[in-house]
Amino acid sequence: MECEFPTVNSNMDEVKEIFDTVKTIAVLGLSPDATKDSHRVAAYLQAHGYKIIPVYPKGDTILGEKVYTSLAEIPDQVDMVDIFRKPAALDAIADTCIARGDVKVFWAQKGIVNNEAAKKAEDAGMKVVQNQCSMVDHRNLY
Repeated sequence: MECEFPTVNSNMDEVKEIFDTVKTIAVLGLSPDATKDSHRVAAYLQAHGYKIIPVYPKGDTILGEKVYTSLAEIPDQVDMVDIFRKPAALDAIADTCIARGDVKVFWAQKGIVNNEAAKKAEDAGMKVVQNQCSMVDHRNLY
């Protein structure tokens, strides 16, 4: 897949509103390896009061939280998905978010853009952020 420029994206006022309203963040692709970006970002968000739900193919706990192998199996409400996966995976992730009905924010991390999936999420009523780091944006706003 060729790199895309995000055509669907929230502005910084909307990003601030996201951080002010979300409480639970499912981190898709949250690595147990503390040197990985996904781990550092999730640890930062957790330290700033957000409930983190790790989604990773293996492991029992990451950052002290129960690991789920898929977004669909999380029994708790999910306010936001913070995605550390390849752009091609975003179509299925958007479908799962829509099927769940509780996800308010579809956030694709730095370097991750899939405008088709983002448009699908936006059309379903979610706020969308692409190609931005949630940790960097949070630090810049607070």
